[in-house]
Amino acid sequence: MAKEKKEFVEHITAQSEDFSRWYTDVIMKAEMVDYSEVKGCMVIKPYGYGIWELIQNEMDARFKATGHKNAYFPLLIPESLLNKEAEHVEGFAPEVAWVTHGGGEKLQERLCIRPTSETIICSMYSKWVQSYRDLPLLLNQWCNVLRWEKTTRPFLRTSEFLWQEGHTVHATQQEAEEETERMIGVYKEFAENVLAIPVIAGQKSEKEKFAGAAHTYTMEAMMLDGRALQMGTSHNLGQNFAKGFDIKYLDKDGTQKYVWQTSWGTSTRMIGGLIMVHGDDRGLKLPPKVAPIQCRIVPVAAHKPGVMEKANELFDALKAAGIRVDLDDREQSVGWKFNDCELKGIPIRLEIGPKDIENGKAMLVRRDTFEKIPAPLDHIVEEVQELLAAIHANMLEMARDFREAHTFTAHNFDEFMDGIEKGHGFVKAMWCGDTECELEIKAKTGVTTRCTPFDEHEHLSDVCVHCGKPAKQLMYFAKSY
Repeated sequence: MAKEKKEFVEHITAQSEDFSRWYTDVIMKAEMVDYSEVKGCMVIKPYGYGIWELIQNEMDARFKATGHKNAYFPLLIPESLLNKEAEHVEGFAPEVAWVTHGGGEKLQERLCIRPTSETIICSMYSKWVQSYRDLPLLLNQWCNVLRWEKTTRPFLRTSEFLWQEGHTVHATQQEAEEETERMIGVYKEFAENVLAIPVIAGQKSEKEKFAGAAHTYTMEAMMLDGRALQMGTSHNLGQNFAKGFDIKYLDKDGTQKYVWQTSWGTSTRMIGGLIMVHGDDRGLKLPPKVAPIQCRIVPVAAHKPGVMEKANELFDALKAAGIRVDLDDREQSVGWKFNDCELKGIPIRLEIGPKDIENGKAMLVRRDTFEKIPAPLDHIVEEVQELLAAIHANMLEMARDFREAHTFTAHNFDEFMDGIEKGHGFVKAMWCGDTECELEIKAKTGVTTRCTPFDEHEHLSDVCVHCGKPAKQLMYFAKSY
C-alpha cells in the first residue's frame, strides 16, 4: 500500500517540501487552470469553472434572499469619474490599466478597465436616486475586473479575475452599517456552510481598509501553511462617494440629504482558499457543496456480466436524487481511476464489482478520511446523501482544529515572534492601533494586521505588543497571501 501511494504522489510536490509548488502542481494536475498568453491572466478550465459556477449559485441565492438584485455596468470607466473620489483613485492608481486608443484613434479621455466599479455605479446612482422612496437601492454585479499585478498566482492573485461586487444605497448611516454587517455575516455563513472553511470575521485597520471607505469588515481564513487569506470584505463607504458624485435624495421632511453607501465583494480567490485549506499530498479535497462531481462510480471488473448494468442503474438513481454523479467508464486501470478521484478531490468514490453485486452492497470511499464503507444497494441514495453531509461537517471540523492549533496568544514581542516563526500561524495580541506601529511590525516581521475580531473580547494586556503604548484593541496578525 505504501508503495502504491509513493507511485501516485511522486508527481505532486509534498506540502512539507514546498507548499507553493504543491499548490501549483495540484491546480495544474487536477486540470483546474492553465496559463494564458497574457501575462498574469489565467484560463479557468471546465473543472475549475464548475467550482466557480457552484459558488455563484450558492451565493446568488443568498444575495437574492436578502433583497438584492443583479445588474451589470460598463467595463470601461472614464478617467474623470475615477478622479471624483480622491482616496479611492489614490488607492487604485498603481493597479489601473488604461485604454488610450479606439479603432486606431486616440481617445479624448482615457478609459480605465475597471479595477472595481464604485465610480461608474455611483455615476448612475446620482441619476437614479431622487427621493427617499427610491431607497434602499440594493444591487449586485457578477463580472470580471483588472488590476495590474506584478506578482501573480492562479486564483489567489491574477491581473484579471472574476468576482461579485455588491453596491447599496441607504437613507441613514444606521441602515448602511446594518447592511455592511449583514453582508459580512452572509459571507461568513457561506464560507462555513458551503466551503467548510472556518473564518475570523472582524474589522480591518485604518491602513488596510478599502480605499475610500469609512471602515472595512473582513473574513480571514488560515491556509495549511499557516498564512492568512482574505476571503471576502464588506465596506461601509459612509458618504465619501455620495459627496463626490452628488448622490442626494429628497427626504420626508422636504430637505435634500446625501445618501449612505456600502460595497462588498468576494472573488475566485475563494477557490484558491478552499484548495489550501483542505488539500493534501494526493491532490484536491473538495467540500461536497461545491464539488462539480460529488460521487464518482468506478466499476470494478467492468467486463464481467452485470457490472456496467448495475453501475448505470446506480448512476440513474443518484442523478434523479439531485446528486452530481459521474460514471467513470474510461479505458484506464481501476487503480488509475482511484488515483484520479483523489487528485480531483471527489468527495465519494463508489466502487461496484461482481462481489459487491452478489452481496447486495457497494463500497463507498470517503476522500476526506479514505474510510471504506459498505452501503446497501437498495439504500444507496440515502447512504450517499448522509455521507456527503458527514464529509462536510468533518472537513469544517478538521479545518477549525488546524486553525486553533496554529493560533497563538502573545503578551509581549518575544511571544509574538515565537508565534510567527515557530508556530507558523495566527498571533493575537493587544495593539495600539497606530499606523506607524503597524508599518514597523510589517517591516520587521513581514506580518500584517488581519482584523480585530467581532466575537472575541479578550484583554490580554494594557499595552501594545510591539511599541508599548496604551493598547486599544485585540488584533489578529499573520503573514498573508
